Amino acid sequence: MSYLKVAVATVSAFLAYSPLLSEPYVDYTPQKGFWDVNAIEVDPNHVDDYLTGLRTSQVTGFEVLKKRGIIDDYKFMVRNGYVKGSPNVLIMTHSSTNAMQDADKARDQAVEKEIYAVFSRDQGDKAVAGYEKYRTFIDNAQWTDIVMAK
Repeated sequence: MSYLKVAVATVSAFLAYSPLLSEPYVDYTPQKGFWDVNAIEVDPNHVDDYLTGLRTSQVTGFEVLKKRGIIDDYKFMVRNGYVKGSPNVLIMTHSSTNAMQDADKARDQAVEKEIYAVFSRDQGDKAVAGYEKYRTFIDNAQWTDIVMAK
């Protein structure tokens, strides 16, 4: 029986340290930029309402950000199935460089002005009215794409 415990401990120790054996840029390569991911729990009876609202409120702004090179991609994802307390809608934007997070007063004010010219603050307030009844923000994080070596 003690031999089995030693064997299990040895295998466990190897598995615990196996990440130390991998090498960035050899075993995997982090890609440039990052995905900003907002994870939201939406009442499953209102997912369609929420997506319709996002189409009118978020897509306009994302297109302006894309045109100005602040983001280069965006997407919305919906989870199949529902678990209370877990996100079922993801709102994702991709920036090609972390430098886009740096404050730039002129750029930021120009972007805001351009977005409000297409979709006013009042339109935005109306578009999100009622969201608080059926959505909860669960998480917001930045993720980096990783490409595994073949």
